[in-house]
Amino acid sequence: MTMLAKMRRHMNWLKWSLGIVVLAFIIFYIPDFLRDEAADAASGDVVASVEGTNITGTELRRIYSAQLEAYRTTYGASMSEELLRQLGIEQQIVQQMVDERAALAEAGRLGVRVSDAEVRQRIMSYPAFLENGVFIGEARYVQLLRAQRPPTSPAEFESAIRQQLTLDKLRASLTDWLSMPDSEVDQEYRRRNDKVKVALVAFTAEAFKNQVAPTDAEISVYFDAHKDDFKIPEKRKIRYALIDVDQLRKAITIPPADVERAYNENIDQYKTPEQVRASHILLKTDGKDDAAVKAEAEKILAEAKAPNADFAALARKYSEDEGSKANGGDLDYFSQGQMVPEFDQAAFSMQPGQISGLVKTQFGYHIIKVTDRKAGSTRPLDEVRPQIVDQLSYERATTQAAELSQKLASQVSKPEDLDTIAKANNLTVQESNFFARDEAIVPLGPAPEAASRAFDLKEGEAAGPLRTPRGFVFEALVSKQDPYVPPLAEVKEKVRETVATEQAKALSKARAAEIGAKLKAGADFEKTAAAAGLQAATSDLIVRGTPLPEIGVAPEVEEAAFSMAVGAVSDPIATGQGSVVVKVLEKQEIAPDQLALSRDRFRDELLTDRKNRFFAAYMAKAKQKMKISINQDAVQRVMGT
Repeated sequence: MTMLAKMRRHMNWLKWSLGIVVLAFIIFYIPDFLRDEAADAASGDVVASVEGTNITGTELRRIYSAQLEAYRTTYGASMSEELLRQLGIEQQIVQQMVDERAALAEAGRLGVRVSDAEVRQRIMSYPAFLENGVFIGEARYVQLLRAQRPPTSPAEFESAIRQQLTLDKLRASLTDWLSMPDSEVDQEYRRRNDKVKVALVAFTAEAFKNQVAPTDAEISVYFDAHKDDFKIPEKRKIRYALIDVDQLRKAITIPPADVERAYNENIDQYKTPEQVRASHILLKTDGKDDAAVKAEAEKILAEAKAPNADFAALARKYSEDEGSKANGGDLDYFSQGQMVPEFDQAAFSMQPGQISGLVKTQFGYHIIKVTDRKAGSTRPLDEVRPQIVDQLSYERATTQAAELSQKLASQVSKPEDLDTIAKANNLTVQESNFFARDEAIVPLGPAPEAASRAFDLKEGEAAGPLRTPRGFVFEALVSKQDPYVPPLAEVKEKVRETVATEQAKALSKARAAEIGAKLKAGADFEKTAAAAGLQAATSDLIVRGTPLPEIGVAPEVEEAAFSMAVGAVSDPIATGQGSVVVKVLEKQEIAPDQLALSRDRFRDELLTDRKNRFFAAYMAKAKQKMKISINQDAVQRVMGT
């Protein structure tokens, strides 16, 4: 990770930690443009229940709206509600809400309680409620809550705080006993940070494919020995009526006033903030004497401000930001708020060509040079009008489709009902091909929910409405196709390809064994490979999990490399692609002093991960004993899908 990425990530953490109250407020905020009549009408629906405690449509819409705003803040206007729904975000949110209620139920069972004093203490720890370190007072506290959209009462806000504290207490009571000894921390730190540089010669099966030509006899023998590998799974065929969102969109006209209103309500999506481009030289202070680092930075600053100084050359020479030093310290363009405050303030106070004094941040001492500035701008309505029209037409078509699907839901219970609703609503009933549970439905396309439901249907039943990327489907079972082992003629080309791959792997293995012996005995790995008509590829110094030249990520190869001494050459190592012979050129192991400096921070990281996994496993088991239900029909009504 570059220093720029670290700075931006740290800035995001600062925004969260200092603005947590805003994050709490946002769960009560529902943007006006997300409201529609279908969702409002369904807001009282119960979308899920956990141990008798209901989760309502209103709650789901609140959380969903907050998530949408968070994504748009991060990704801009490109993150549309349509895309979120295609990603199934609403289902993830429902599951998260269920998990939270289950955890609260478990906390109640275990007697975990939060006092009023603890709630007050947490609230008074938030900077938003403090002025000069003192609580702003009850009146301003209530005023601040009422300023939210919609207004939030102290009772609502304090209830949310109490729930969060309860969850924190539950997690602590279940996981605080976990620990990690130094030996385990050190072993994992070395495993993640030790580096190796290798030269390798790859013998991939693909390179030998042109040397093999499986005969019919070989194909037949292989098929007879591996019939189950080519077994055709159970398949089903359906008839379905589709409420097609795209067809509905064609009939929708968006009034110019609606486009203008949507533009004005979401104007921030179309704004590009002022940006600067800057380069920097960083001297890190972590684990070092601050005064000594500062003195060194002042010397470099004097060099940088000297007449005709080459700032980029100085950055390449002195900077300790590995992510930018090779580029002369260039950090590219960034807007206000993307860097930590001290860096941000300095960069935006300068003009192109200016060099700052020393700027101290948590990373160390920076010398900043601004190289360019871009004024902020707002994309005009005419430029984004097609985008807004497309979004609004999709939302309205989806709402129409959802309303129609709910209207028809009570009218479909048997297969012949499909023809009845189709005739009355100008829909078309179509018949699919045979499809497996995990296959697309031709001609409907990818529709996991509809495909899965088809395998639960019985003769004489119909199901729907079911959400698909194209709209809403009502379906009925036509016929089943039981799993079977096909005759060779039906899958011959697939078998031929499999046999060719196996034969090519065998050739690559034999060639690796032949050349591998020479590579191992030869004095010069690269020259020996070249003499055999091969080329040795060389990696950089890499940690485990880094793609290797020509073969990508190969755990078998990297484990062998990390276990070998510098200069050693391996025997041929089998991989999924063929075989590889590797020579270790260099190893870089973590120094004891670096390990000592990082141990506590890394222990916290590992321990947090262990606690999260333990808590997740505990709650998975606890939920098995709870009464939990999710009403997918209600979820679809609430979300207008």
